[in-house]
Amino acid sequence: MNATVQDSAAETSQSEREALQREVDALGPWFHNLHLPGDVQTAPNHFIGGDFPRFKWLQIAGHIPEDLTGWRVLDVGCNAGFYSFELAKRGAKVTAIDVDERYLKQARWAAEKFGLQDSVDFHQMGVYDVARWEESFDLVWFMGVFYHLRYPLLALDLLAQRTRRIMMFQTLTMPGNTVYEDTRDRPITEREPFLDPGWPKMAFIEHRFADDPTNWWVANHAACEAMLRSSGLRVVGRPADEIYLCEPDPNASKDWNTDGMVKAALSARVAVDR
Repeated sequence: MNATVQDSAAETSQSEREALQREVDALGPWFHNLHLPGDVQTAPNHFIGGDFPRFKWLQIAGHIPEDLTGWRVLDVGCNAGFYSFELAKRGAKVTAIDVDERYLKQARWAAEKFGLQDSVDFHQMGVYDVARWEESFDLVWFMGVFYHLRYPLLALDLLAQRTRRIMMFQTLTMPGNTVYEDTRDRPITEREPFLDPGWPKMAFIEHRFADDPTNWWVANHAACEAMLRSSGLRVVGRPADEIYLCEPDPNASKDWNTDGMVKAALSARVAVDR
């Protein structure tokens, strides 16, 4: 290839990158930093720091199968689709849901850029809406949503019931990993253990946290494990801080009122929920 042809190819490539960047800017602002063709990025200067959420994916990637061919995946709160795309690249068929149409517009656009539009099915809906579904999923991806929910345990119960193989769960947590040894029955007058750092608990955010009015709850580690167990799951791994790999526990007690839970879910349509 002569120098003129090389220069022309380079110029065309640069022109394509600039056009892609204009499309990215028009769809912004972005929360997920996607690495698009030509290494155009959607949010390279993320306020969280680092390459988000890629750095989280790198912590998790080795904890799920490399080959997800034949797996059905539910990505709850998919945002611009980063995790959906990574799972689809491994062969999964992904159902991705979010309540925010702007994020879904970004995700659908990006799916075409990655050539994954046939592998990811996007829906504008909330987590409580899964109460209308009878379908279950091999992998439920439930990251970055729990603490934004007004009724978080209701959502966890619904998703646990639809998890066939594994759930990847993440939520904002309090510092520390202490777990109180015995949380079984207590007399009504014995309440001091509730103040122990290791007793399962969640802080309620009445106003804002991190300037976000949809941050409702911050659980401690003990509460995360306890809530997952109470929803019929067992923790089988912790890929990173605040992240729990779970699977259905066949021996778990399922004494909750399923009909009541579904009715509650269908009435729990709150605008601030994700």
